[in-house]
Amino acid sequence: MKKINVDQSNGASRRGNLLRRTAIVGAAVAGLVSAAQPAQAGSVFVIAMENHNLTQHVPTNSPQQILGNPAAPYLNSLMTPGNPNAIQTSWAMHYFNAGVGVHPSEPNYVWAEAGSDFGVHTDADPRDANGNTFYDRSNHLTGQFNAAGISWKNYEEDVQLSLSPTNSASGTNGPVNPYYGTTQYNYAVKHNPMAFFADTATQNVYPLSQLFLDLATHTVGKYNWITPNQYNDAHSSLSGGFTYQGVNYTGDQSAIAVGDNFLSQVVPQIMATPEYQDNGMIIIWWDETEKGDDTNHTIPEIVISPLAKGNAYASSVEMNHSSDIKTMEEIFGLPFLNNPIPSSETDPAHTNNYNNVAVVNDLGDLFVGGVVPQVPTATVDLGVQVHKPHSQEVSQIVRIKNEGTTDIPGPLYLVLDNLSANGTLVNADGTTSVLAPLGSPYIQFGDAGDDNVIHPHQTKVVRLEFTDTTSAPIIYNTRLLPVTPAP
Repeated sequence: MKKINVDQSNGASRRGNLLRRTAIVGAAVAGLVSAAQPAQAGSVFVIAMENHNLTQHVPTNSPQQILGNPAAPYLNSLMTPGNPNAIQTSWAMHYFNAGVGVHPSEPNYVWAEAGSDFGVHTDADPRDANGNTFYDRSNHLTGQFNAAGISWKNYEEDVQLSLSPTNSASGTNGPVNPYYGTTQYNYAVKHNPMAFFADTATQNVYPLSQLFLDLATHTVGKYNWITPNQYNDAHSSLSGGFTYQGVNYTGDQSAIAVGDNFLSQVVPQIMATPEYQDNGMIIIWWDETEKGDDTNHTIPEIVISPLAKGNAYASSVEMNHSSDIKTMEEIFGLPFLNNPIPSSETDPAHTNNYNNVAVVNDLGDLFVGGVVPQVPTATVDLGVQVHKPHSQEVSQIVRIKNEGTTDIPGPLYLVLDNLSANGTLVNADGTTSVLAPLGSPYIQFGDAGDDNVIHPHQTKVVRLEFTDTTSAPIIYNTRLLPVTPAP
């Protein structure tokens, strides 16, 4: 499969501002995928949730399942076709426990970082005496990011109230939590996967509040891990319960309601940013199944992305925590992790060692074309604008350059999203009707008679022709697609 290699920059796409006789330097390119072509993805945000099945034998057994639960209206809206919240969501129906006996929480977080729990089953803080400091294990995801120069950040709610990121902290005298309104706090190192590896234990760790500052200043990482505290991740119930959308919940249902409330506020904030809108990705992730590791107990896994199949697409492909790691490595062009999985934890009912990163199913079925997205190296430069005031015509030369080291095969499509009302692209080949945002004009380009490939460091040229009905600037965003954006 051809790949569009990774661009490690954190900058958001700039908007095309088409002014009379004014040269505009181009925007970073976002993109999508065809069946034979990886997509081009932006920043990744993983939000870790806790201790609830998607489905189980008896839905109302404690802990109760998420699917269909009235205490989780936001989560269920993401999994309901036709719901406005589900426009850009896909979810997994057959996401199973990472392995047999991979419990309690901590081994699953270690697995999410390393593709194995190394046979250590504890929830203790990382200490040599506990056998859960994997100092000799550089073969883990954020360690790979460091080696490849890929930016990443680890946002841990309430970490600022602990002695260090490797020490848990809880109490009732913290600041008032903005999501549930009490002073209860609970930072658990067992839910911080990077804390168990010497090279990342205290690296790039920030309190949750920093996430929103970074979103506002466009300084999030290409990969962002987000762990709510043990109330907002639905692990533990608040003393006194929780009233959510007019209903007072107690016990486990209150824990689910607190987690749902948290997600209903944080996810839209991420979705409102360029880091998401430029083909970013949010993964809502859960740690483990409850009361069973068989296929009757499934883990929730929800992907939200402009690249997702959308409208609450429900995938029946078998997945697990190794699927997430494999997907991240495919997105960022990294080798697959190969840490050994204890033989007692593999499930003989599954063929090909289904929880091994190299052979597990990735998350590709959740995305357009069934292929995992990747980050591009192609750039778009918007050239000098030529304006004819008598005819109200504007023309512009656009240059698309392959900044990577491998070919980008065509055909390619230049899409103009959010085109301002005063401008019309008169030489458009069509409008997007299958890849959101819909209704954007596009041009297919490729030089006649050439090999229809943009070779490394090669530049291709396309001419845009507009009508301009006012003196106001024509404003738009650019997107480069390797897939036909219309039927």
